Amino acid sequence: MPPEYSISIFGDGADLETIVALASDPLISGFTTNPTLMRQSGVDDYAGFAHKVLDVVVDKPISFEVFSDEFDEMGRQARLIAAWGDNVFVKIPVTNTRGESSAALISDLTADGLSLNVTAILSLPQVEMVHEALAGTRAAIVSVFAGRVADTGRDPVPLMADAREILSDDSAQRLLWASPREVLNLRQAESVGCHIITMTNELIGKLPNLGRDLDDLSLDTVRMFRRDALESGFVL
Repeated sequence: MPPEYSISIFGDGADLETIVALASDPLISGFTTNPTLMRQSGVDDYAGFAHKVLDVVVDKPISFEVFSDEFDEMGRQARLIAAWGDNVFVKIPVTNTRGESSAALISDLTADGLSLNVTAILSLPQVEMVHEALAGTRAAIVSVFAGRVADTGRDPVPLMADAREILSDDSAQRLLWASPREVLNLRQAESVGCHIITMTNELIGKLPNLGRDLDDLSLDTVRMFRRDALESGFVL
């Protein structure tokens, strides 16, 4: 049995081999991707890659993102992507590259019954806007990039707690802690009641360290330094 957490863990990435390996892992409740992750993984056929993923991920939610900068075309792409599977969430950026709000598009797609994952959110006014635009949704994810907030020197925990409160009157809207940087973020996300946290495969691999004895971890670290020095053939 996997460890018990009060939060769902979604695998974050676009490496097909990794997704296949995680698809049957009971620890992983879903998946997210984005165009940047796809580019990093060498994906050059968006739809082809998505269908390969959906051949494997059949009973867990997975998010694919639109990539147009024009709202009409975003809407067309969103409807196309949504048709790929009942477990597909369509990622819509909170604004386009000109900073124009996606609220009207989010409302239209929600009214059409699409499951959305609104992404690249970093502020509470954005959370409030998205919450209103998602009114009536059957299922939606609100992805707040807590890790990027922390990259600015701000503590993301109060912001995420406030975001959770904003969404508290609609059980169909789930708060996602995006871009975590360390395992500690899982505990922080749990503490404020986030529903989901995304994790890269590298970060998932660190989960066994949760609660680990620190002296034991210290000894492992010393052994690692010694092993790597020997394998490198260092001499003085």
